[in-house]
Amino acid sequence: MRNLTLAAAAALSLAFGAFSAEAQDEPKFSVKPTGRVLMDGAVYMPDGKGFADGVALPDIRLGAKASYGKWAAKIDIGFGFGKLSFKDVFMQYNFNQYNFLRLGYFVHQFGLNAATSSSMKPAMEAPITDTFFNATGRNLGVMYVYDKDKFFLGVSGIVGGTSMTSPSNEQGKVSIGALNRFVYRPFHGDGLITQVGISLWYQSAFHKRIENEDGDMVVSPGFFDYSAGFPTRVCKVSMLGADVDHAKGVFKLSPEIVVAKDRVALEGQYYYMNIGRSTGYSNYRAQGVYGLLRGLLIGDGYGYSHGDAGLATPAPGSLEMILGYNYTDANCGKAGIYGGRSNDYSVTLNYYFNKYVLARLRYSYTDVHDSAVMHNRHVNTIQARIQFLF
Repeated sequence: MRNLTLAAAAALSLAFGAFSAEAQDEPKFSVKPTGRVLMDGAVYMPDGKGFADGVALPDIRLGAKASYGKWAAKIDIGFGFGKLSFKDVFMQYNFNQYNFLRLGYFVHQFGLNAATSSSMKPAMEAPITDTFFNATGRNLGVMYVYDKDKFFLGVSGIVGGTSMTSPSNEQGKVSIGALNRFVYRPFHGDGLITQVGISLWYQSAFHKRIENEDGDMVVSPGFFDYSAGFPTRVCKVSMLGADVDHAKGVFKLSPEIVVAKDRVALEGQYYYMNIGRSTGYSNYRAQGVYGLLRGLLIGDGYGYSHGDAGLATPAPGSLEMILGYNYTDANCGKAGIYGGRSNDYSVTLNYYFNKYVLARLRYSYTDVHDSAVMHNRHVNTIQARIQFLF
């Protein structure tokens, strides 16, 4: 009897140990809240023509990140100027630390600005060219990312247009596309960073259902609408705009470069866009370029962010100065479309209090010429921001 009892106890012990080991191997489900608050103030000289000094809360967001084993998900809802909107909404499967697949509504990898969220742009706002080309706008689709050692690759298939707000039958014909970003970084450690990259994008035209002369609903000719405002969120004033009709598809190309040594960094990107149009209509072409010279007045040096393929956010306590220039040419005389030409010169100071709080101060001189949206205009802008992110 004693031997039977000991045998039973041993069996229970083994079973409990196996159960405990299995429980320890079971992935843990975790949820982490996310959010941000941006408070901006701006002064414009000269004011008028749409500009008025003021303050604003241009971006308030609440969301959550969830993970379970190799699975992850995120949902982010934004609130600004009285309007709610979806931001990132996606699911992700991590094959390993070097590969993942993402499905949903998010910013796909195209160019250097895909490495930073809208609130973490080094010069406070995204380059005007990046905004005009809609290079890092959100799209519904699927993306694969490979990120290891000297190489980074992002490849996406997207469904464009109003697929997040309108059913496909109201669009008449859904726009689809493919894009990629390839980066080669021979040096990407703290203290020395060298990176070059190239991004390509092709997408079919947008359509909508319209009523013809007989009162029947038909699919409109293809079109694209591109626009950009002055680089400030306190006032929203349009400066560039190109409405391209009878479009078949758009091709975009964008090379990028990053060089950093200790506390000094240089980054830049060129953009080219060609919209093919129906027979009898000339193609529309546009281009732009921007460059940022970054320096840490206080801080140990620039680091690298692998998952984003770009410079990492400077450490808490760092003070950064950035000199920036951006040129955009959205005019195409051959196509008879005058989106405008703009220049933007800027100086930005960033102070990183900690990993949650950041203060920015920016001066910029921005001009636009020969634009159908705003013929000729310049403005000097001084703006400040306090932002809290978690």
